Amino acid sequence: MSWNVADDLSQILSQHFMVNALRAGTIVAVLAGAIGWFMVLRRQTFVGHTLAVVSFPGAAGAILLGVSASIGYFGAAVAAAFVIALVPRSTSGQAFSQESAVIGTVQAFALACGALFVSLYAGFLNSLVGLLFGTFLGVSDSQVWVLFVVAAAALTVLGTVARPLFFATVDPDVARARGVPVRMVSTVFLVLLGCAAAEVSQITGALLVFALLVMPATAAQQLTARPALGFALTLVLGTATVWLGLGLAYFSIYPVGFFVTTVGFAIYVLATIWRAVAARVRRAATLRPAVTP
Repeated sequence: MSWNVADDLSQILSQHFMVNALRAGTIVAVLAGAIGWFMVLRRQTFVGHTLAVVSFPGAAGAILLGVSASIGYFGAAVAAAFVIALVPRSTSGQAFSQESAVIGTVQAFALACGALFVSLYAGFLNSLVGLLFGTFLGVSDSQVWVLFVVAAAALTVLGTVARPLFFATVDPDVARARGVPVRMVSTVFLVLLGCAAAEVSQITGALLVFALLVMPATAAQQLTARPALGFALTLVLGTATVWLGLGLAYFSIYPVGFFVTTVGFAIYVLATIWRAVAARVRRAATLRPAVTP
């Protein structure tokens, strides 16, 4: 990397694998931002983490069987989403504890299966770091199209259920009384979250999915409380995180997931500082005595 940004950018775009990585990263960032904004609002970050962890043994098992890793990513994450959806979600302590126990059980079993698949197929060990912490070297043209089709379908479904989903998130009891199928909407969202977690895992790795599912949405909520503006800002921050992370990783020997996560963390810290400074300025302006002529 040099101080000439134009030359560095030209070098990056001259490599076909980097163009594919940027395409895939942009697609994943948009989907992760859209789904992640609702996930953070619904306080289901633990669910998102579990679905991402489940995608790891799914990909490992797919490679062990000799099929595409993408099939394993999506198959395992969506299947786990349906399992979690069977648990009733409520604000009561008992129901919440039951849901957390089921999610933790699924996550532990998934990691155990991943360890088994790794031990069964020794050749898989060479790509273990890539599955856990991300890589951009293996993004093919066909994989970009798969990510695009899945993301387009997921965003279409999200656009269809966005209003009832937001209503059920803000006040589920009132939404249920108004005839909103809260349970069905929640199940659909979990499936969409599984698709998003599977897509993000293919860029950041299974263990660093929060870099795109949580950090942009949380940073956006630090900057504004307006839903529409926060949603749009999440997409912008997520895309910027991917572009900067991929650009830095191109000039490094370290996993891309580290750089994407670091950029996302830096954006979150800056957003938090901005909110604290803005709140202090508003407080000082409120407490300032009025000047009498």
